[in-house]
Amino acid sequence: MEQKKFDFNSFIGMILLGGIILWWMNTNSPEPEITTDTNTTQIVDSTNAINNTTTSTTVNETAFENDSIKQLALKNKLGAFAQSAISATEGVTVLENEVVKLTIDNKGGQIKEALIKNFKTYDSLPLYMIKDNNASFNINFGTTDNRILNTKDLFFQPTVTKNGENQVVSLKLKVSETQFLEYRYEMKPKHYLVNFSIRSQGLGNVINSSNPINLDWTLDGYRHEKSLKTENTMYSYYYYKADDEVDYINAGKSEVINDLDWVAYKQHFFASSLLSDKPFNNATITSTDLVKNEEIDTVFTKRFELKTPLELSNGELNYNMKWFYGPNDYNLFKSKQFEGTDLADSSDLGWGIFGFLNRTIFYPVFNFLKGFLGNYGLIIILMTIVVRLIMSPLVYKSYLSSAKMKVIRPELTALNEKYPGKENAMKRQQETMAIQRKAGVSMMSGCIPALLQMPVFFALFKFFPTNIALRQENFLWANDLSSYDTIFKLPFKIPFYGDHVSLFPILASVAIFFYMKMNQSQQANMQAPPQEGMPDMSKMMKYMIYFSPIMMLFFFNNYASSLSLYYFVSNLLTIAIMLVIKNFVIDEDKIHAQIEENKKRPEKKKSKFRERIDSAMKQAQEQQAQQKKRK
Repeated sequence: MEQKKFDFNSFIGMILLGGIILWWMNTNSPEPEITTDTNTTQIVDSTNAINNTTTSTTVNETAFENDSIKQLALKNKLGAFAQSAISATEGVTVLENEVVKLTIDNKGGQIKEALIKNFKTYDSLPLYMIKDNNASFNINFGTTDNRILNTKDLFFQPTVTKNGENQVVSLKLKVSETQFLEYRYEMKPKHYLVNFSIRSQGLGNVINSSNPINLDWTLDGYRHEKSLKTENTMYSYYYYKADDEVDYINAGKSEVINDLDWVAYKQHFFASSLLSDKPFNNATITSTDLVKNEEIDTVFTKRFELKTPLELSNGELNYNMKWFYGPNDYNLFKSKQFEGTDLADSSDLGWGIFGFLNRTIFYPVFNFLKGFLGNYGLIIILMTIVVRLIMSPLVYKSYLSSAKMKVIRPELTALNEKYPGKENAMKRQQETMAIQRKAGVSMMSGCIPALLQMPVFFALFKFFPTNIALRQENFLWANDLSSYDTIFKLPFKIPFYGDHVSLFPILASVAIFFYMKMNQSQQANMQAPPQEGMPDMSKMMKYMIYFSPIMMLFFFNNYASSLSLYYFVSNLLTIAIMLVIKNFVIDEDKIHAQIEENKKRPEKKKSKFRERIDSAMKQAQEQQAQQKKRK
């Protein structure tokens, strides 16, 4: 008998046919009869109500069950602080006055946003120090039930009050109404400094004192200025005050500090600072450079970190601190609200005599002129005139020495002819010094005025680029006197020069070229005639006339246009002063007559220093003569 095989096509047909029959039966089934009987309607309504109640009860039971599981998980994770986390909610509180706006997050009780009012970034955006989680403030501690907690992960409960005109925000991480950890912020009107306190109450049996309690504050500094290189490499430092001294660390460095009063994350013109009435000990501060390639636009410049243990007092935390988010303004730091903070030392005014000149002379002069003039370019020009007039006596002294050397130069040339050769070098030097002494001329009299002008040069080198009053102030073609001016953007980058052309450095370089050209003859007069075996300094000066302007052109192309403006005006004024002194003040005939008169006078008694020099030269001359005889 032939075995019957499975027919797959017939099977598919039966399935399709069955599906068609079921669809027909469902669509053509009679609709239920609608009755108007009252009892039937009530039964139907009751049935629906029971069904709805059952559904609602099921949902509520599920929600209650999930909430219970959540609370149980929080209790297992947070222990005594679970109740605060359960009852707390997400949200923010805003502290705001005329100069700064702080947004404080319930989660972590920390500042979520810090907006500096009245300032913009280089691309005209609102200037934030903190935004989009670039900062973190956390206290890490252990509990007596062997848990390790981080405040940045916990929700605080905020309360907003007033203390006179001051705004107060208290955020509490509660165990109970009488047991809590509190962050308290108090903001005064028109003040950048915000009082901030950390204190605990009734947590002596909750916080485990045998475990370290660590404060960790980290901030990634936003780029705010046009020149990334200038902002990041030249003016962004991590400042701190410890042992009554203010110091700083460079990027890539980490230090452990004791007796730490405050730290300041300084970013050229703006700073983020934390000050504490109770000094930190064994604190670690770290600065990290986040700019990997200056050719690529970047959001953050540096990462600043503070890690420090906190000390318990009678089993409780109690620290009074201050936050500062604002401009790095020397004038602001010297105001009454910053009295006793020493934050003014974080203004980069230079060390030693350079900082002294900026603090005692240039800032007072600048502030005085600022009260009369509204245009900062004109203030710089007027300040330059004041500085050059003050320095003009030094220019006169230098020129006077040059004129005296010019008068006695023929005698010095004759002296070289009288004592030729290396064997007479010592005798020639003695006679040269004798002529200069009788004429009242000293080589140092020409060098000292030039040296005295150097501190002014280096002081102003710090003053203009760090003065926030010049930030985003325009003058002529420069739209920001605190940064470089641009008259032409290059389609490529020149090494050490940049991808733009600045006009003020070009003008300053041209001015310094003509100044050095005029000064060359003066320097030639100051030098004695070249002696045998000695290098001719005049040749070196010829090279410097061209080298110095080119070096200045390259160096200042990326620097503050205010500094280039100062050097341009300063060199023009110096040229004018030199011309006036040369043509209207210095009389070479009178100088020559005075020198001849000096020669007739008996020589003054030598000083002990001069006697020692002459004795040493005489001994050297005798030794040279003995060596010559032996040969």
